[in-house]
Amino acid sequence: MILTLTANPSLDRTIDLQAPLQVGGVHRIGADRTQVGGKGVNVALGLARAGVDTLALVPVGAHDPYLQLLDEAGLPHRASEVAGAVRTNLTVLSAPNVTTKINEPGSPVTAQEVAAVEAALLDAAGEGDAVMLSGSLAPGFPVDWYARMVRLLHERGLWAGVDTSDAPLTALAAAWAEDPACAPDLLKPNAEELGQLTGQDGLALESSAEQGELGPVREAALTLQAQGVGAVLVTLGGAGAVLATADGCWYSPTVRGPVVSTVGAGDSATAGFLIARESGQDEAGQLARAVAYGTAAVGLPGTTIPRPEQARVHPESVRPL
Repeated sequence: MILTLTANPSLDRTIDLQAPLQVGGVHRIGADRTQVGGKGVNVALGLARAGVDTLALVPVGAHDPYLQLLDEAGLPHRASEVAGAVRTNLTVLSAPNVTTKINEPGSPVTAQEVAAVEAALLDAAGEGDAVMLSGSLAPGFPVDWYARMVRLLHERGLWAGVDTSDAPLTALAAAWAEDPACAPDLLKPNAEELGQLTGQDGLALESSAEQGELGPVREAALTLQAQGVGAVLVTLGGAGAVLATADGCWYSPTVRGPVVSTVGAGDSATAGFLIARESGQDEAGQLARAVAYGTAAVGLPGTTIPRPEQARVHPESVRPL
């Protein structure tokens, strides 16, 4: 089974202005939708829709409407009760293909609630399971909490992946520099996050990749892998993705198509990677399915996670880097 942990779940509200966004102006909403969200939940949705045995773990109050949306989505889940309400993240879509995100920080959690989340995860994870830790940390979580959880999961012989950013990401890197047991089996940065870890300009990394210069991304990903990370999956937006492991480095471009919403594309790529890994595919197959899922996601509205039939896999596009 693959478990996902979303430490800071969200209701994802997407509004489409169907016109350019004018700062200080008055706008009318052309379309409006609210979906269950949070990075780990998004990943779990992709896994469940592909028939992979999965469980989404979330800190949510017993009467929070978020739980009803999880039920309506048909997603297997387990909630660790907290007092605060689930946050709302706002995505504004405007012409021409511009996505603006406004995210709430999340309700604060207590030390007791953090301990309950930790206990729920360790209780749910059994022998042979994989765990994906995804997203930001709600206020009240220690900044190095992901590092602690990776170490605890490794002590139990479990596979652990992480997708996060900013302070929790740099705290994780600092921890694995001191203790190799804190290095995740999968790290899923985008270009900006890769820059945060390697002291480079993330925008420059992605821009170089878009121009076909993949050397800087390759070197940065291999540097992290050499520090003890099992696999580094770098998503590069429209430029594709790079996967680095102990066996080498691979690149796959995206297939160009209409861009409806970029929200959830990285999580969809993670889901694609995990689906391929679960089915025993090699690194090239894992990267091809990750790119297929990420590409499919940008053509779907809001935070819509693709189904298998929507993700067109192009294994021939993957090449060693």
